[in-house]
Amino acid sequence: MEHDETHIDAAIAGRLRALRNRRELTLDELAGRSGVSRAMISRIERGEASPTAQLLSRLCAALDVTLSVFFAPEGEEASPLSRRADQPVWRDPETGYERRAVSPPATPSRVEVIDVAFPPGARIAYPPETAKEGMTQHVWLFSGALEMTIAGITHRLEPGDCLYMSITEGHVFHNPGQAPAHYAVVLDRGRN
Repeated sequence: MEHDETHIDAAIAGRLRALRNRRELTLDELAGRSGVSRAMISRIERGEASPTAQLLSRLCAALDVTLSVFFAPEGEEASPLSRRADQPVWRDPETGYERRAVSPPATPSRVEVIDVAFPPGARIAYPPETAKEGMTQHVWLFSGALEMTIAGITHRLEPGDCLYMSITEGHVFHNPGQAPAHYAVVLDRGRN
């Protein structure tokens, strides 16, 4: 799937509305669970606003889905192969962070692989997410520099370094370098 902002915004709008309706949540209920305003959720569902990575993460947590599940095409049969041209790509409108869901969708695997391009100077902070108890991730840096702050401790990653963490802990991604950071996130959803 080529990066097309209008197509992605429309897909996000439809997917958010479908997941909210499937869980029989009103806009007010989703707002209460996620900490995202009712007005913003409504704008996203109408395709009038592009959510940031932080905002989308909070909505996914409130809907009890991962970002990879959120972006996975519905109704597709599981295939063991995920072609690059078919992998969903999403760009955070605030930071320019670009996320490609590499793993084949609709498989029963607990593990998801995400390819990330993170611009110089970008910073994204994720709050603790107790709803994701048991979920862990490895961040494997291929190029550039990355600083990860977890529970107040900052780890500076250089190419080839890999950092393990629990998703339930708040964490901050920061690219302190002058070049984009390219890394993979290997997410384990834990016990199903």
